[in-house]
Amino acid sequence: MNTLQQQITAAADFVQQRGIPSTSFGIILGTGLGALADVLEVIHSIPYSEIPNFPKPTVASHEGRLIYGRLEGKEMLVCQGRFHRYEAYNYFQITFPVRVLHALGVRQLLISNAAGAINPNYAKADLMVLKDHIFLQGGSPLAEAGVAELGPRFVDMSQPYDSEWRQQFSVLAKEQQQPLHQGVYASVVGPQLETAAEYRYLRTIGADAVGMSTVPEVIVALQLEIKILACAVLTDVCDPDQLAPIDIPDIFTQAKRGEECLLALLRTWLQRYYS
Repeated sequence: MNTLQQQITAAADFVQQRGIPSTSFGIILGTGLGALADVLEVIHSIPYSEIPNFPKPTVASHEGRLIYGRLEGKEMLVCQGRFHRYEAYNYFQITFPVRVLHALGVRQLLISNAAGAINPNYAKADLMVLKDHIFLQGGSPLAEAGVAELGPRFVDMSQPYDSEWRQQFSVLAKEQQQPLHQGVYASVVGPQLETAAEYRYLRTIGADAVGMSTVPEVIVALQLEIKILACAVLTDVCDPDQLAPIDIPDIFTQAKRGEECLLALLRTWLQRYYS
């Protein structure tokens, strides 16, 4: 059986053989945000199914392709679609795209997701940049067999999300009159949504929003010394005292609204700050 490093190398070599060069900036797109890739000037696009060792998405809203393109004249690699613990993948598989992006030269990474708002001051379609997180999925992507050969085992988590990037996005959001919170993201397994009691618990322990992704990718990115900004689109309000049945169509509607705001921020950020 191939070692973990051999699996990563095989995937990265295949991508490079398809004409994708070393690229320093990457994006991982989450639920309802995959269409952000539609505004890219696409230079190359490879379905995940063609890349050696890449998992296959099982979530309908996750396109499942690696894109090399330009936005605002800046080259980037975009993972359109991600993997989750609830899809029965292990943590090495879930975070495999991050390791391949690193092998392809990515050292700066933007991660997006859709999340439920727990903080009562947040509203649907607001954005929240992650300033911290609470990992409630159990286990660790650094506790997989052989992962210690890929980077430091004991990774510092004191400041997982880059404070300079967070501040830059906050400045731009004020200019564009777009609500942008800085909050704590709780990462759970899912795929079931939380009960009222669980929402109360999450609020009690300090979570501002809850979702089913992102943190495993962040942990691995930090192991690889990749600079990170993560942004959540808040697709529903999780009020335990007025908890309504889940409305999936409305969640995707709110994700689309938030996506437009996130795209406007990203474009301005690329113009003003990224070089």
